[in-house]
Amino acid sequence: MEKLFSQRPLGKSNLMVSPIGLGCWQFSKRKGMGGKFWSGLGDNEIKDIVKVSLEGGINWFDTAEAYGWGESEKALTGSLKILGKSSDKIIIATKWWPMFRTATSITRTIDKRIAALNNYRIDLYQIHQSFSFSSIKTEMKEMAKLVNNHKICFIGVSNFPSEKMKIANDELARYGLHLTSNQVKYSLLYRKIETNGILSTAKKLGISIIAYSPLAQGILTGKFHDNPELIKDRPGFRKYMNSFKQKGLDKSLPIIKVLKELAEKYKVTPSQIALNWLISFHGDLIVAIPGATKMSQAKDNAASMKFKLTKNELDYLDKISAPFKS
Repeated sequence: MEKLFSQRPLGKSNLMVSPIGLGCWQFSKRKGMGGKFWSGLGDNEIKDIVKVSLEGGINWFDTAEAYGWGESEKALTGSLKILGKSSDKIIIATKWWPMFRTATSITRTIDKRIAALNNYRIDLYQIHQSFSFSSIKTEMKEMAKLVNNHKICFIGVSNFPSEKMKIANDELARYGLHLTSNQVKYSLLYRKIETNGILSTAKKLGISIIAYSPLAQGILTGKFHDNPELIKDRPGFRKYMNSFKQKGLDKSLPIIKVLKELAEKYKVTPSQIALNWLISFHGDLIVAIPGATKMSQAKDNAASMKFKLTKNELDYLDKISAPFKS
């Protein structure tokens, strides 16, 4: 096995992040938008997950206003404070929720976000999705104000199609700034960003892709193929998704078989192979934010940075997962 992955720059910013970060939606305490998707985690469980992530080399965490309407932000930074990690030791990304709001809400609510984050620095502030009562240009104007007022460090977006990503980047250029990242769904089982223009636009403009759902809601672990009965016990709407139905499991089975073969070779898990491919295949362009509801999952995520697949292995996974580009 080769050495641990080095930290890489996030877009054109000076933020140096580990290729794997920790997604913190599961810290929502079963409150707010999507909170019921996850089983509730206690403060000690959250602290342990954060601790194991840090020990494994993860140096950044992604949360959002909509994750429990501040509960995830509070739980994350509460744990970091207990663990003695100050803002100069870690990187925090969070998001503003735009639905049914205007751009002025970005600047009007920023102090609430800072308070929810226990006054930890907001290294990356993202527009959670591209639909609101204001234009993207107006939103970028308000985000630029936050940078100039030293409320946030860098600006990102999430779930933005390629044309809107470019509009955001062009508008920020008027203020001497740039778009740092676009957080989108991406995994071996969901590769649409490679064919819809998002990946090519990001590469052209120097914008990092932050991949969420990098394990396809757990399908790439292989556990649901091994035991489909586990699907019935999953909280939230996951069990009703097409990818969890028998037809979907049959379609992804060839990839699972390859992941298992490579996992046996490297003495790791299928999920670690899937994450390793994600942070390797496109060079430094992509970073990933798997979640974790258990310490073992957090440890597994971090350890995916401790080996490197060969080019032939990366290419083979690319080939066998090609049907998921459309």
